[in-house]
Order: sequence, then C-alpha cells, then structure tokens
Amino acid sequence: MSYKIQNTSLILLIIYLIVGIYLSINTGISHDEYHEQLNWEINIKAIKNFYETGTYKDLLEYKDRYHGIGFNFLSQPFQYLTKDLLLSYLDVSEYGSILISKHLVIFTLFFISGLFFYKICLIFFNNKNFALISLFLFLLYPYFLGHSLINPKDIPFLSFWIISTFITCKILKKLYKEETVPIKYLVYLSISTSFLISIRVVGFLILLQFLIFIITFCEIKNKSFLNLLKSNIKNLIILFFNLAFFTYLLNPIFWHDPREVINSLIWMSKYQQDVSTLTLGEYMKALNLPASYYFIWLFFKLPILIILGFFLFPLIEKKLLKNNLNKILTYSLIFTCLIILLLFILLDVAIYNEIRHLMFLIPLIFLISLNNLYMWSRKFFYFSGVLFIIFFVIENISINPYQYTWMNSFSKFYKINKNFEVDYWGISNKNLYNKIVKHSSKNNFNKNNCVYGDLYSNVFLEKQNFKCFKMYSELDAAKLRPYYVMKNHRNLKRSNPKDCKLISSELYKYSFSNQTINVGSAWYCD
Repeated sequence: MSYKIQNTSLILLIIYLIVGIYLSINTGISHDEYHEQLNWEINIKAIKNFYETGTYKDLLEYKDRYHGIGFNFLSQPFQYLTKDLLLSYLDVSEYGSILISKHLVIFTLFFISGLFFYKICLIFFNNKNFALISLFLFLLYPYFLGHSLINPKDIPFLSFWIISTFITCKILKKLYKEETVPIKYLVYLSISTSFLISIRVVGFLILLQFLIFIITFCEIKNKSFLNLLKSNIKNLIILFFNLAFFTYLLNPIFWHDPREVINSLIWMSKYQQDVSTLTLGEYMKALNLPASYYFIWLFFKLPILIILGFFLFPLIEKKLLKNNLNKILTYSLIFTCLIILLLFILLDVAIYNEIRHLMFLIPLIFLISLNNLYMWSRKFFYFSGVLFIIFFVIENISINPYQYTWMNSFSKFYKINKNFEVDYWGISNKNLYNKIVKHSSKNNFNKNNCVYGDLYSNVFLEKQNFKCFKMYSELDAAKLRPYYVMKNHRNLKRSNPKDCKLISSELYKYSFSNQTINVGSAWYCD
C-alpha cells in the first residue's frame, strides 16, 4: 500500500512540475522583474569594469546598488538558453522573452525547495505519509504557487531559506546523536546561506536561526553552550570562512569595501519605498507600519488549517518527549518565527505589498503547525490534510493566474477589493493587453497613438507594432485621441479614465464566495 502511495505521489509531482512550468511561462510580467533584470545588467557591467579598472562608479551611484543579484547567477544562463524558444512560442518582444524565461527557473527552484521541505518533515517524523501530505499542502498553497510563477526575489529567497533550514536540521540531528558533523554539511550550509544573503541581505538572519537552534538544543539536552562551541571550534571556523568567502564573491557591491555589508543592512531595513498597502481598509505606509500590520496579513493569508495547528501547541506540548529531537526542532522554529517577527516590529523595518517580505517565515509556520496537528490527532491530520489539498486544487483552478492574491476564508467576511491589496504585481497586464490587441484590430487603431498603463508591460504590445507607451499617471495630460488605457496594479486605486469605454475587466471569484474580485480593466478612449 505504501509503495503504491509513493508511486502515485511521484506521478503527481511530475504532473505538478509540468503544469507549473507551463503556467509560469504563460503568465504576465511584474514591475519587479524589470527592476531585477536592470539590477543584473548594472551589476554585470560593474563586474567587467571592476575587473578592468579596479572600480565601478556606476554601481556605487546606483540607487538600488544593495539589491542582491545572487539568484541571477543561477537564472541568467538558463534565461539566455531558453529565451529564443520562448520568443517563438510567446507573442512578446525579445526583452519580454528574457523576463518570462526567468519564470521557469523561479518555479523549478520552488519545486526543488518543496523536496527539501519534504525532507525536513521526515526529520520531524520518519513517516512518509505525513511528509507527503505536508509536501502537497506546501506546493499547492495558492499563495506560494502564485508567487512561484512570477516572483524573482521572494521565492528564491524562501527556497534558499528552506534549503539552509534543512541543512541546519541535519547538523542538529548529528549533534543530537553525538555524531561527527561532516565538513560537507558546513560547506553546503555556507553556500546556501551565501546565496540567501546575495538575494537579500536580510538573509543574515539565517545565522540568528542557526544560533536559536543551537541554544535550544543546549537547553533541552542540558548541555553547556560554551563547551559545545569549544568542541566544534574547527567546524565553526570552516563554516564562517566559507560563508565569508562565498558571500563576498556573490555580492559585487562588497568588493570595493567589505564595510558595505553594514551599509546594505541599514539601507535595506529602511528602504525608501514609502508606498501604502491597503490593509483591512486602512492604507498603511511602509516606512511607518503599526505592529498590527503583520498580524492582520498573517491572519488573512495563512490557511485556516495552519492557523489552527499553530495554536494547538499548548495542547501537544506535553506530548513532546523531554529530550526528543522533534521537541528541539519545534521550539527552535517557534522561537525563530517569533524573534524575527519581533525584530521587524521593533526595528520598524520597511515592508509593503502585504507579507511578501516575510514569506520566508511561512514555511517554518507550516512545519510547526503540521507537526502540532499530527501530534494532536493523526486521523484529523490525514482527513483535514487531504481535504485542504483538494480545496487548494479547486482554488488554484478557479483563481488562476492570480493565486498570489489568495486569502483565506476569513477575508470573505469583508469586501476584499475595498479592504485589501489585490493585484499589486500587475499580472493582469497580459490578458488586458491581449484584449487591447483584439479591440484595436477591429477598430483600425493607429498604433502610433498611445497606450497608457505600465511601461514594463509593453513587451506584450511591441511585437504588435504599437509605438507609444506612457504611464497611467500621464493620463491627465493626454490630448491626442483615440488611445487605450490599462488600469491595474496600484492604479486600481485611481479613478476610472474619463469619457472612455470599458472593453474588458479581469475578474475572478474565490470558492464558496459570491464576491467578484477585480484585478484590472482595459479602456478605449476615442
């Protein structure tokens, strides 16, 4: 029976991977993807200049010089290998094919991180059924799946955080069994952590997680923290030497002055992106967030099953054996989530677009909650787990391609469009521009006239010979009619264009909800 379940799971994973890749290259393009590509182009030019002259003035004067490019070292070779294939398959410009080709790499990395998530679950309980259900809940969670199709920053960061957490758990398991920690584990952890830091400098927080794991281990096992450090001093030297080397190597901005590490931490914690995020009906500014912001979004974004599991901890705490490895891991993850969340609040870190900057904590919350559910009642875990997997499949189909906007059933008691951020990534651009192309061909639109919307989305129209693209904010100064208007992204908050005809709207509904969510619209102004 177990053998059949594993074979079926393998087939389902293959299907998931194929469908995910297909969805990833058939979705829209977000604003962040343009900036990510620009960051890479400026950094690669700086690397060449540094090699030739020993300096890189353009990078030092670049506003986003502290935005890491680590993931690009992995993605760019694949992007340039696949861009021509996508160019012939998709109706986009060459630049658009470069951007979309990264989607394939993002999703593949997310899928790989899911396999590491599965392995962590096996360390908690050596039970493949528990691990498989947990894996499919992780992979099918609409919020994760939606982001894995498009998000070039948060998903790679989350993925490497999971990989680093897995290696940390493996090291802790060796210490728990009083076995020698293999040097390869330390090298793997240093490389994974270096990539984490090179994607976002806040990746240094993984060292805090590592410290929390060790301190929790010492407390529960009643061991001396200092003695543990002394007995592993060689391992620590190997770890931190490799970490320093790879971190320096993967962050070109550090090359001219290692003190830039401190500058980058300060700069990125107060990143000057003072946008407002609509949160339970209130516009909350990134540079002045109330503590409630974090808890509101976690409450509405996490699946109800995961929220329930997290708060079951007091009921299952007594079931955790005194010196059990599961107890060490559970407490370590709980402390990690709470301490990092507290640090973000106390340091008043600038975050926006709901909880995308805290997305890396959600897999840890999943691990805690699923562990609690399993220990509380295995029958309830299996029943509710399968039920939620089916629900996630239905939800993903019904709201595709806007899974990243997913919110749990608690949100359905509110008017979602009026109370929460929705299409902040602007992925509706592809479908809306397709409608503009069809409408323009029927109305003999002069393609020298303008399309107002988001400049980064013009990759869907350039190949159709549209010449003029302007930002939505320039619409008030528009004089030459006719023109088209695409209203999405944060422009959803603006008023509709005057004296224009609505030609298309991007709408969807959650399961078991009568609300219609509007993520964008296209207009013709003649």
